[in-house]
This record gives sequence, structure tokens and C-alpha cells, in this order.
Amino acid sequence: MPLHPEAQAIVSRAAIQGQGEAPATQPSAAEMREQFRQVWSMPDDLPSVGGVVDTVFPGPAGEVPIRVYTPEGEGPFPVFVWFHGGGWTIGSLDENEVSCRTVCAGANVVVVSVDYRLAPENPYPAAADDCYAAVRWVHENPEAVNADPSRIAVGGESAGGNLAAVAALMARDLGGPRLALQVLVSPVLGHPDDGRASYRDCSEGYFLSKASMDWFFTTYPRDARDLEDPYLLPLRAKDLSGLPPAVVLGAEYDVLRDEGEDYAEALRAAGVPVDLVRYEGLIHGFFGLLSRELSDSAKAHRRVIDALRAAYAKGDR
Repeated sequence: MPLHPEAQAIVSRAAIQGQGEAPATQPSAAEMREQFRQVWSMPDDLPSVGGVVDTVFPGPAGEVPIRVYTPEGEGPFPVFVWFHGGGWTIGSLDENEVSCRTVCAGANVVVVSVDYRLAPENPYPAAADDCYAAVRWVHENPEAVNADPSRIAVGGESAGGNLAAVAALMARDLGGPRLALQVLVSPVLGHPDDGRASYRDCSEGYFLSKASMDWFFTTYPRDARDLEDPYLLPLRAKDLSGLPPAVVLGAEYDVLRDEGEDYAEALRAAGVPVDLVRYEGLIHGFFGLLSRELSDSAKAHRRVIDALRAAYAKGDR
């Protein structure tokens, strides 16, 4: 379908600001982070939850900041460990404030949002290691976040979707914990040069460009050998069996559209239950970063809330 009018407004504004496009000269990570900070601000009217606390947990290379959203009530609650996007290089806990609060209240779940180490200062596997460590820490220290350790799910958007898929692979391969669900929103799962049609059809002009993705792939991997590691690119995994059920959400006008759909089909072929949804007319960032500007984002939030409630209910049986 045509680009949604609300998405068109964002694309037009981004084109004026140069947002989402890689500049002619390669920026530094610090410059990219500053550009992002200047064009994004925290909304004033945030969804209400029981409480929000910023704290840290002991990660593999030092303390890792987390933001814990707790719903109303006594608990212990199921827990949803969330990873923000930003190409493993930019982004922070703030950009998903609306979606994390919405899911917390709607699903009656503790959301633990993880501020993992960023590249290029901390290249692969730093982000992956931090994210899996966060899942392990929640499981082993549930009282710290008022969580039920038997009901843990993971999720993320863009590079965060990559990290959620990786955390699920690591949990399967490295001794747990058992996860109830993985929520992958516009996930990075392959490489820009893998030849998928969405990288050709949506290469520029839709908020996230191929050039930007190419740039992110200069910052996160240590060298070309990392690009064959499934803990960096899950589509490289030879075996996807035994993974938790997945919700895979993508946007029609997104360079990452096809790799998310390919991964969903690969999971299904491996016997993993998958709920795959393409949001027609929408663009990258629709779930978290742009959710206040895209009315259809509420449908995606509700889909995740319903999936979490169903997955946790199975854990009660």
C-alpha cells in the first residue's frame, strides 16, 4: 500500500533534517549520538506505571545501567527484558520510554530496559554479552526487580531486535534461562549486502537507509569474520530449533523488512511457533522511537501485550 500519511510526514521532515541518511563524510559515533540527541526529545505526557527506577547490574565488563518499569500491584511479576535500537552505536534508554511504559502497564509486566555497551568503543561481542548477562541476572536475582524468574521474555527493536534474537540463541546454547517469548521488532538479522529486495526497494528515503546500515556495520563488528557468527547475525545460525516462540513485527517500507520475514520463516521451519506481522505503509522505528507520531503503533503495542500475556499464562500451567 502507499506510504501512510503520518509516515510520509516523518520521512519528509527527516529529509529536510538529513535524519536517517548517512552523510557524505563518515561521522564519528559521538557526532551521530549528538545528532540523535538534538532531534529527539522525551514526550511530556508519558503513560502511567507503578514505578520507574534507574539502577545497574554487574555485567561482564562492569556495571550496566538498566531502567526498571514496574506495574501497579504487589508482584512478583513476569518480566520483559528490552533492548533499544541504534545500530549498536547510538540510542539510549530514553527513546523507548513510551513503548516500555505502554507494555509494562498493558501486560502487567516488569520491563527491564538495558543500556548495553555501544560500539565502536565496545565492538562485538560487547552488546550481545551485556544483553545476555542482563537476562541471566534477572533470572538469578528476581527479587531485585520484583520478578517471577519462571516467566521471562526478551524483546527489542532494530539492533535491539538483533540483540533479543541473540539473547534467545545464547540462552538456548549456554545454559538458560528458559524464555517464554522473543519479540523481534524490525530486527537486524542479516547483512546489507545479502541481496534482499527490501534493501534495494527501500534503500533511501524511508527514514533508515542502506547507507546508514552500511555505516553501522563499520562500527560494531571487529572484522569480517564476525559477520559469520550467529551471535552477531542470527540468520547465519545453522540450527534454530529449541528457541522460544517468536513475535516478529516489521514495516513495509524498511530496509530490514525481508530479513525479519526470512528469519520468521526459518524459525517456523525449525518448529518454532511464530507470529509474523508486516505493518503496511509504515517505516522503521514505528514501535518505539516514532510511536507517538504513528497512530498504527498502538496496534503493534497491543499485539505485543497480548502475546506476552498469552506466553506468561502458559508458564502458569
